Amino acid sequence: MKRILVTGGLGFIGSHTVVELQNEGFEVVIIDDLSNTTINVLDSITEITGIKPSFHQIDLRVKSDVKTFFETNKIDGIIHFAAFKAVGESMHKPLDYYENNLGTLVYLLQEMRDRKLDNFIFSSSCTVYGQADELPITEKAPVKTAESVYGNTKQIGEEIIKDASKAHGINAIALRYFNPIGAHESIKIGELPLGVPQNLIPFVTQTAAGMRKELSVFGDDYDTVDGTAVRDYIHVVDLAKAHIAALKRLINKKNKEKFEFFNVGSGTGSSVLEVIKAFEKASGKPLNYKIVGRREGDITAAYADTTIANKELNWKTEKTLDEALASAWKWQQQQQQQQ
Repeated sequence: MKRILVTGGLGFIGSHTVVELQNEGFEVVIIDDLSNTTINVLDSITEITGIKPSFHQIDLRVKSDVKTFFETNKIDGIIHFAAFKAVGESMHKPLDYYENNLGTLVYLLQEMRDRKLDNFIFSSSCTVYGQADELPITEKAPVKTAESVYGNTKQIGEEIIKDASKAHGINAIALRYFNPIGAHESIKIGELPLGVPQNLIPFVTQTAAGMRKELSVFGDDYDTVDGTAVRDYIHVVDLAKAHIAALKRLINKKNKEKFEFFNVGSGTGSSVLEVIKAFEKASGKPLNYKIVGRREGDITAAYADTTIANKELNWKTEKTLDEALASAWKWQQQQQQQQ
């Protein structure tokens, strides 16, 4: 049984990936500093799978703690989620983002180098493409000057991994996510932002639940079907399964390069207003929203061409936008009941 380290494994995407790893028979070790999640997620993972993953509360910015972990744990691969991820916040706290998103990556790769470890999956982002010249976005699209500090950390992160792969023989895959949403079908895990949500869907569900007075739609003057920004929303379980496919590709030595990258999305673009309408339909709840000015760092439109990921990873999305929104709403309602 392969033992896989999942950093940020109690976060939104991390927790869903841990569940899929355990379902596939992997042994999972989680590192999380609990800065954007709670320890209760560990119990929820255990309830879903019947297996309690090994858990270490470690701040990966503390190099000595990272070293101690690797000295005392045998690892067969790493899926690295742990990072700050809010576009807007990154513009106001650039140094925090560079320290947390890049310093920790270097420390992990140094341990892999020193211990001759292999199989590294990196949580990247479609933000590396900036505002793409052509849609849908293929892997051939140029990586452009980042529109945000967050996006820049993902670009630089990929460069660091590429250089480390070449110099030290580490096989690695970067998955360039589009917009993950939704919750596990058990409704035991989902997106649990601490404080004010930075992403659209939890803000939508919290507004529908009465926790927020209204939803702000950032800009209605984009060159899109209805003037609002267009994104590619992928169900988080489909995204989690892409990590399993990528990990198996590396373990089975099916990768064609030391460092590979794949677009992981649904392949469909939806505007903010289209998402709002779809949510109202899925939930039966009218949504109170208002149009406000554009947000710094936001681009007009981004959605994926997933042809290469479908073929090379033997993976494709299975769940619809409506299913994702319905699960997000069920998750929100359950959170309300538990409070």
